[in-house]
Order: sequence, then C-alpha cells, then structure tokens
Amino acid sequence: MAAELLEKSAKKAGHKIDVETQGALGAENSLEQEAIDRADVAFIIADINIEGVERFDNSRLIKMSISDFLRNPELAITAIERAKRAPAGTVINV
Repeated sequence: MAAELLEKSAKKAGHKIDVETQGALGAENSLEQEAIDRADVAFIIADINIEGVERFDNSRLIKMSISDFLRNPELAITAIERAKRAPAGTVINV
C-alpha cells in the first residue's frame, strides 16, 4: 500500500521513481547499487529496520514511518527538494 502511494505521489509531482519493497516474503524489485548511487534522493519508508540499509550510506536519504507516510504523503514529497540541496550522506527524518 505504501509503495503504491509513493509511486503515485512521486509521479504526480514529476519525479521518476524506482521502488524496492521488503516484507515477510523478503525483498521484491531489489535495487542495484548503481541505481541507488544514481538517485538524487532515496526514501526509506518503514517501521522496522530494513536489510541492506548500508547500501544507502552515500545517498541523500529521507526516512519516514509507514503510518506517517500514509497519513501525509505530501510531507515526504516536499522533503525531496530539501534533500536534493543537502550533501550526499545526509539523512532527513520526516
């Protein structure tokens, strides 16, 4: 549900997005390191620790809980511009 809303919200705002999900069945649509490195901004929308979080160490990263994102996806989307101006390795908690 959060992945679909993120895709819709990002596309509506004019952003290209790739989404990896992690759940009870493991990771789906796993992102290659090259795609992560190429991204302007990375989101982690989760209520638990994700596997492979170290892949995002050099990314501009926005973190948000699933419940907060579902209640207010616009908040995450507006954080993109703030994150894009930040240096690589910055983590923004929304």
